[in-house]
Amino acid sequence: MDGRAAAPGAGTILNALATGIGSAFAIDIETRATVELVPDAEAVTGQIAGEPDADTELIERCVQLVIDRFGDDEGGVVRTESDVPMAAGLKSSSAAANAAVLAACDALDVSVGADGPIDRLEACLLGVTAARDAGVTVTGAFDDASASMLGGITLTDNTTDTLRSRETVSWDVAVWTPPERAYSADADVDRCKRIAPMARLAEELASESRYTEAMSVNGLAFSAALGFQPDATVDVLDQAAGVSLSGTGPSVVAVGDAEAIAAVESVWGARDGTLIRTETRTHGARTL
Repeated sequence: MDGRAAAPGAGTILNALATGIGSAFAIDIETRATVELVPDAEAVTGQIAGEPDADTELIERCVQLVIDRFGDDEGGVVRTESDVPMAAGLKSSSAAANAAVLAACDALDVSVGADGPIDRLEACLLGVTAARDAGVTVTGAFDDASASMLGGITLTDNTTDTLRSRETVSWDVAVWTPPERAYSADADVDRCKRIAPMARLAEELASESRYTEAMSVNGLAFSAALGFQPDATVDVLDQAAGVSLSGTGPSVVAVGDAEAIAAVESVWGARDGTLIRTETRTHGARTL
């Protein structure tokens, strides 16, 4: 009873911490999960490649929720490996959750889609539930999880787990991640709520498919709210189509055409940290 799946990371258009409305876009770096189930095993245990001391509660909970719904008291092991940096604002938790859910469904021969007993949004919501249970997110991160599961750009109401819209785009993407890390569960939610007027402006722009403008408004507002210097954003605003702090940071993502992103890379390449060049992804999570 083995299953394998992968899910992409994502970048932020609108952080949901201020108002509960969020928007994100899938990027072509991914997390892969393998699930091995055994009848009558005592529990589900997790392993994260290269992170022997990492908390595995999220991926274990994802698999357990699938077993509770479709299985018969199986247990086993869930393993993940990832190209998505952890605690960097690139939706590593959402990618891991989606991959673990789909891999568990694959191990149980449960078809995910319009013809199966569970569709992709329902599978996504299992991961969102697991993230809330594990305490790795404040909002439930349905915006991030839906972008990872479905691909493209999603706009969501995280207070009701409602998908408001989905659209595909084709952007080149640059991601700069400084050496430090930031955990979503540690974000100062009260401080973020004070910038709700700016979040509502970004929401209005995103609702009109003016995603790159929404990104830049979000990036400057949430950098200030979360205590990050906006220099990395400001330095490339005249080059990229849109720039934003991603999630609760510390990564900053820039989007545009190939020429624009090459110019962004030349600026960010002088900064300490890591630089990733990738692109948007129109398809989301997948069984391997």
